[in-house]
Amino acid sequence: MATARKSWFVAALAAAVVALALAAAAFWSVDRGAVSSVRLRPDDAAVTTLGQRVYAVHCAACHGARLEGQPQWRERGPDGLLPAPPHDASGHTWHHPDELLFRITKLGVARAANLKDHVSAMPAYEGVLSDEEIVAVLSWIKSQWPPDIRARHDELNRMAGR
Repeated sequence: MATARKSWFVAALAAAVVALALAAAAFWSVDRGAVSSVRLRPDDAAVTTLGQRVYAVHCAACHGARLEGQPQWRERGPDGLLPAPPHDASGHTWHHPDELLFRITKLGVARAANLKDHVSAMPAYEGVLSDEEIVAVLSWIKSQWPPDIRARHDELNRMAGR
């Protein structure tokens, strides 16, 4: 009985996560700006090598050298901002489709989500990194995920029409 209840709960939780990710993708796609369709390339060695270098310079200070994020990343700090989340399998990065990850990185959370007064410690990298470098960083991050998480992210992209 407990095993069936646990299986039902896990299935319901997974369905809710997918539904929320799709709703977020639809919400965040309102301000498409100049961002075109994006596809990450975690199996392209040249792309992920560039991504690893760019990540080390621009991302690791906050998100961690091993993608571990900052401590208590789900709790606002004294400044009212959320700490940098992990980008490994324990975080929520893989819950978002490629295009949304690209938009957040390039445009910043507020512009990507079309939230006028949203404040975030995450900077926008438009004008700092090229689109190629942003795709490379995100591709490297994805290349670090375990196969099951990558497969779930691929399915999320398929469901988002990618």
